[in-house]
Amino acid sequence: MTDYADILKIGLTDVGMRQELVKQAMELYCTDQDDDLVRFLKRQRCELVDEMHESQRKVDRLDYLIRQAQTKQN
Repeated sequence: MTDYADILKIGLTDVGMRQELVKQAMELYCTDQDDDLVRFLKRQRCELVDEMHESQRKVDRLDYLIRQAQTKQN
């Protein structure tokens, strides 16, 4: 494997990507489908950003509940 192939595989694994998706990305890379690989990576990034926003909404809701509980105590 090339240096980038190693970096790609390790990086995708580090971000918690499912093994079948890592395999798909590696296949795109190994078959020189660079444009498709970039689209694939951008799609995965968008999914992570969506998850991050959902987590932020949950944190915001908990913060609201904490503030309401603290207000009730006063």
